[in-house]
Amino acid sequence: MNISDVAKKTGLTSKAIRFYEEKGLVTAPMRSDNGYRSYAPKHIEELTLLRQARQVGFTLEECQELVALFHNPERHSADVKARTLEKAAEIARHIEELQEMRQRLLTLAESCPGDEGASCPIIDNLTGCCSSSPLKPQRR
Repeated sequence: MNISDVAKKTGLTSKAIRFYEEKGLVTAPMRSDNGYRSYAPKHIEELTLLRQARQVGFTLEECQELVALFHNPERHSADVKARTLEKAAEIARHIEELQEMRQRLLTLAESCPGDEGASCPIIDNLTGCCSSSPLKPQRR
């Protein structure tokens, strides 16, 4: 199977497939005499796993671990489940952070008259120049 066939079957671009190969995330395909890659069904499974894992937020490093677990006949589903629950908790924390950021932005917007004047409580708050700003500067 050539790379364009694999791209169609996995929903990935040829560029993404080559990227995953370069990063060592998938088993290297065989090369024909003319240098073209030749893919097997296991490559479809690996690449589909990568695409799906990336879509739910796994990093490349985490995807590499998942591919290793995929190939490990001694794996325990408990290990896969634990990694999945860790990722879900990480995403939940990120959502909370985003919600806090959104609320801060809305509070800043409410503090601003939004008129033709140069005075802007949003800028004042973001620069930390005025103690009467509605929000304390956030430290990250």
